[in-house]
Amino acid sequence: MSAGPEDDLPLLVVLGNCQAESLRLMLAGDDLRTVRVPPVFELAPADVGPLAELLARTDYLVAQPVGADYRGLPIGTDQLAAHLPPSARTALVPSVRYAGLHPYHLLVHPPGLEKPDPPVVPYHDVRTVLAAAGRPALPPLTADAVLAVAAASVAELDRRERRHGLVPVSDLLARPVADTMRTINHPGNTVLEPLAARLRTALGLPARPPGVRRPLLDNLHAPLLPEVLAAHGLDVSPTTAWTVDGTTVTTEAVTDAHLAWYADRPDLLAAALDRALPIAALLG
Repeated sequence: MSAGPEDDLPLLVVLGNCQAESLRLMLAGDDLRTVRVPPVFELAPADVGPLAELLARTDYLVAQPVGADYRGLPIGTDQLAAHLPPSARTALVPSVRYAGLHPYHLLVHPPGLEKPDPPVVPYHDVRTVLAAAGRPALPPLTADAVLAVAAASVAELDRRERRHGLVPVSDLLARPVADTMRTINHPGNTVLEPLAARLRTALGLPARPPGVRRPLLDNLHAPLLPEVLAAHGLDVSPTTAWTVDGTTVTTEAVTDAHLAWYADRPDLLAAALDRALPIAALLG
């Protein structure tokens, strides 16, 4: 957590999950200095003191809502904001999750269960979860099913925005393009750029071009199925494999790895099934 060289400029800090660093890069400009802070799920007890000292010098804070005493540390959003100087300005932003382009995928992080992410790619697939649990397979994917999952994602995000008073992003997902999301929780620049612009407005900062133009959150791409593209009317080539750090990984390889993992992790299979069943209902 080290500041940049322009010490006379106001200091901006962005706190949250893996999306926070991308927003920091987008918000960077000639009127700010910014500090990279690790995502909250990587923070350790030794980080709490330095982070509090950093926030005591912070002029602008962008934060995703985090509950009090997250992972046993006093790093909830309200707990950290208490360290800010009275003059600091704060904008809260949602953690963007949208399954409209990847309707079979979900993240499952149950409290108290260690290492909840499956191997190869950290996303559970509803079809694989059902198979591992001995449940009936889903019918073929339809446009209505894709749009039902998309609408549910937007509605849930809108609900969280209203509940917590967040800078809105859900409307940016109402008519997705292929770059809207690279995975269900990795928004593309198509979302990050206008969201950063809205955050500048919320903080009372002048408009600036995006701090970077290169693709962000770009190391992992989920398949874009033809049925999904057709449902959204997107004229791009479909993909049936994952891209992981530039390497193509087949869906079959992911499925096989996950089935073997579920056999060793019945606790995570049960948690994933609980999350998968409502999505399975939307998918038919």
